[in-house]
Amino acid sequence: MKIAIPELNNPVFKEVLKSFPDLTPISASSPTVAAQMVASGQADTLISGLDYPSRDVLIACKDNIPLNSPFFSSCFICQKDNQIIALADGGVNKLPNLEQYYTIVEDTANTFVKYTGEQPKIALLSYSTHGSGGKNPDLDRIYAAKDKITTNHPDWLIDGEIQLDAAINPNVAAKKVPNSPLKGNANILIVPDLNSGNILYKSLEQYSGFTCAGPIIQGFIKPLADLSRGSTPADITLTIKVISKLLERS
Repeated sequence: MKIAIPELNNPVFKEVLKSFPDLTPISASSPTVAAQMVASGQADTLISGLDYPSRDVLIACKDNIPLNSPFFSSCFICQKDNQIIALADGGVNKLPNLEQYYTIVEDTANTFVKYTGEQPKIALLSYSTHGSGGKNPDLDRIYAAKDKITTNHPDWLIDGEIQLDAAINPNVAAKKVPNSPLKGNANILIVPDLNSGNILYKSLEQYSGFTCAGPIIQGFIKPLADLSRGSTPADITLTIKVISKLLERS
């Protein structure tokens, strides 16, 4: 696997890459050059963001690499021991409309399947569970996306709108939503907006002991990664493993 890395001289990257002797890192002078390498086939993917703001990385990808989805989005692969959760979108779309939201759900589930080989169990997160919060136009987007996913991917389990505790805690689910197909075992968490996604992923990382890969940028012809500037060696290591698996199964 050939990875274009603008921050190749960063000491953290240098240390992490020692664990990947079969990987071919390629130096790039900027995220734009790295994206051009991916577009031309010189590199299989790019990983950046450790020393660059997300805006620079995302614009470089958008301006140089073709899409294979209607929109691009991001997801975090959050892992602790044997537990793996995909979380989206915490890095790209601020207030996704219905089309963007549906694409986020679909692409994140596909990313999860390629990485884990497991059945998607998708929770469309909200402040409300099955109407408990009353009517809100924002919930219509969730209902519409859920119906479309159910039609297009009948083998995926999906529920929403649903609160986080009911989505991931079987005891709470048994009380709040006993008929939910998730049964409190969601492995994909879809948030309503960028605010909640970014806060939730950093909460998982900072308070719950999860290592978070990415964000993985999905929707382009190749899986890409835009690291947080606070990414740890463990985060970068997991990111490389995720990207490698996604490329292998693409």
